Amino acid sequence: MKIATFNINGIKARIDALPAWLDTAEPDVVLLQEIKSVDAAFPAEVFEQRGYNVHTHGQKSFNGVAILSKLPLEDVTRGLPGDDTDEQARWIEATVIGEKDAVRICGLYLPNGNPAPGPKFDYKLAWMDRLEARARVLLAEEMPFLMAGDYNIIPQAEDAAKPETWREDALFRPESRAAWRRLLNLGLTEAFRARTTGPGHYSFWDYQAGAWNRNNGIRIDHFLLSPACADMLRDCQIDKDVRAGEKPSDHVPVWVELDF
Repeated sequence: MKIATFNINGIKARIDALPAWLDTAEPDVVLLQEIKSVDAAFPAEVFEQRGYNVHTHGQKSFNGVAILSKLPLEDVTRGLPGDDTDEQARWIEATVIGEKDAVRICGLYLPNGNPAPGPKFDYKLAWMDRLEARARVLLAEEMPFLMAGDYNIIPQAEDAAKPETWREDALFRPESRAAWRRLLNLGLTEAFRARTTGPGHYSFWDYQAGAWNRNNGIRIDHFLLSPACADMLRDCQIDKDVRAGEKPSDHVPVWVELDF
């Protein structure tokens, strides 16, 4: 079972690139971020023609998340619990029914948080507190689950080509990384680092200053797996070459293979 996460930075801008990648990579489930579209305007038929069930949690011009699944989905919910006043579309989850088991999949677009310090950074940290609370609830329910998407977190210095330039950025500030470690300390497994070690692995390259050509990237798109889900892990990779395609997103897909 191949499950991918991909921040597409606008469905309209990626209306050719995204289907092309789907046809090549053939993931069973895809978690999308930054669709930048209201639900009614999302071009679901493009993906339904490829055999995907489509569920969106959209927002005009900003944010927005979606699930594309070739497998049956149950109990689709939208919005991260913990703040009824939060109107930003950053969270969607559903249960995927596999051949052997069921897995709860949570797609997220974590706030950027810049400029930091400031209200946007406070929102990021509060959102991460809610994320931790949701993880605790899911752990207590004992169903295998994963949380995947654009975390806007650089976990370690090795996850940035030039970590010194990110020291005061919300993606790399100590408070952000401490919140990330609290998630891991619940017993979650970071799928990519469970399979691959060392520097030089990135999932985002800015459009500016020739970042892609100079490989000046950062790794901010992650899969966190519950213990039961981690037992199913077979592989986790980054589709780096997608960044060199026509009209690419500034992110590339990351995917896991699970046996369930």
